[in-house]
Amino acid sequence: MAVMKADTPDLTETLLDSETVFDGRLLHVRRDRVRLPDGGESSREYIVHPGAVVVIPVFDNGDLLLERQHRYPLHRDFIELPAGKIDPGEDDLTCAKRELEEETGYTAREWREVTTIYPCIGYSNERLAFYLARGMQHGTHGRDPDEFLEILRVPFAEAMQWVRDGRICETKTVIGLFWLEKMLQQGW
Repeated sequence: MAVMKADTPDLTETLLDSETVFDGRLLHVRRDRVRLPDGGESSREYIVHPGAVVVIPVFDNGDLLLERQHRYPLHRDFIELPAGKIDPGEDDLTCAKRELEEETGYTAREWREVTTIYPCIGYSNERLAFYLARGMQHGTHGRDPDEFLEILRVPFAEAMQWVRDGRICETKTVIGLFWLEKMLQQGW
């Protein structure tokens, strides 16, 4: 971790006023007026997101559990790792276990926290907590009525080829697969 020097400038922006611009089912948009480090004022618009988990599910033979799902904003299907938003008051691991079973019908024997990332720091407070799940056991899914997806079992090497050739191009999945590659090859 980088060490800050004693003479490092304070870049903090201080909240002066805040308003809700949009309050939706998943996303909330805020507009804040802030005091800048030099004493001036500016506005900041951003999306408030509840946070989400991403599960990297690995079968005993090394295959991955992936999903193919239509994503409306881009009007196309994507191949993704299972993921979902964190409910109010829910801890990350509980959410990861719930989302894996709800979406795929699978549970896992072993869980390991991998990392947390902030994918959209310029316009959102969203955070993604990644978990490695090993020892997949099949059960019954509990998808939402408006959630449609296909479950895929893919060898790891094939999934990485799909990243290389662009079939897997969704950010959280690419990041999760690169983390898995580092964990397998370098013992991260």
